[in-house]
Amino acid sequence: MKPEERNRSVLTITREIAHTEQSAYIEVPFEMPEHVEEIVVSYTIETHGAQKAIIDLGLRDAGRVRGWSGGARKKFQVGLEKATPGYMSGGLTPGNWAVLHNAYKVPSEGCSVHVTIEFRLKTPRWLKGDLHTHSVNSDGTFTLEENAAIMEELGCDFIAMTDHNTISQNLTYPRNTNVLMIPGMEFTTNFGHSNFLGVIDPILDFRVKGQQDVEAKITEARANGAKIVINHPHCEFCPWEWDFNVDHDWVEVWNGPFADRNARALQWWHDQLVSGRRLVAVGGSDTHRRDPYVKHAMPCTWVYASEKTVDGILSAIDLGHVCITYAPEGPFVQLNYGSYMVGDVVPAGESNEVVSFQAEDLKIGDTVKLISNRGLEKEVKVSADGVLAIQCDAQGTTFVRAEVWRHFQEVNMTLMAALTNPIYFDK
Repeated sequence: MKPEERNRSVLTITREIAHTEQSAYIEVPFEMPEHVEEIVVSYTIETHGAQKAIIDLGLRDAGRVRGWSGGARKKFQVGLEKATPGYMSGGLTPGNWAVLHNAYKVPSEGCSVHVTIEFRLKTPRWLKGDLHTHSVNSDGTFTLEENAAIMEELGCDFIAMTDHNTISQNLTYPRNTNVLMIPGMEFTTNFGHSNFLGVIDPILDFRVKGQQDVEAKITEARANGAKIVINHPHCEFCPWEWDFNVDHDWVEVWNGPFADRNARALQWWHDQLVSGRRLVAVGGSDTHRRDPYVKHAMPCTWVYASEKTVDGILSAIDLGHVCITYAPEGPFVQLNYGSYMVGDVVPAGESNEVVSFQAEDLKIGDTVKLISNRGLEKEVKVSADGVLAIQCDAQGTTFVRAEVWRHFQEVNMTLMAALTNPIYFDK
């Protein structure tokens, strides 16, 4: 059930280079297939004779040169969002592409260049990360490089940079990391906070005097393409005291270590679901500095996305394809109804299935709860470490969601360990 391997294909091409081609630029053409998320290009040189051949490396797409590393690299990657230094990320449009070579030194006997191109295709899979973090760009103590390094060490795929009322972090984030950087800003007012995600510069001025100003800023952010999240709405220090009817996409029900503020947010969200609203729940660590309890990706937001891009992740969250765990190591949970998953809406009339819950990395004593608009549908005490699969009848419900609760010895408290968004049922 853990993140799936991406679908991929590999193409190997051999190009013979004669001594007469020395100093020439040579193309090794290939067809870029559809639905590619990333390519990895490598090459080896087979010299025919005693003299060493020196063959440089680069890449072009259908319209321009996309990168050049000369003789400095034997391998590079180019993806939709990230690329090896010296190469440009961006669209991997199907069509005629070419690996570029400069035949800098070719022995009299010639040489063979063996090029391998790995196409990593867009593949729906679970990606994990943190949607609420801070840095030295506002009141945090972590540099952006430190944030990225910590997330990479945790095995996470993405991080949203949401410093208070500033966008400088979106302009200076580190490029040489495998962690996807989601641009963001925490719209911070005296009466509530909201994350604007997905755009570098959502609003020109954060200052507000009243409800009308707040609505105007949210409208501006929306017009610029931002996703709107109401943060820690029932926090004891900075709750959302503006009108809850403001335009928003998602609500942060789990902020930092699970505490009373999150329990209140969870209950509010559940009440919204019972009322018939379909509102996506997300989590975020809200980490600012080193702390024994407030840490990166605690909680960790898991997103079932078709590609590791900003748009891919945010679009998947919009669909509700989201689960939250207390930490990156899980427990990893899934909820399905036949072919439908969390966030999906089961059409009316398709009521001959049961809701299936599956989990990994559970511990003895964990409690699994399946909850609907009617309340608690099923509760199971975990009797062995590892995996668990249970089912419940969803007949007559408007949604079903799952929770996992665990006793944490560190604080001697039973707290949330995992939470899913619902599967919805049309009536």
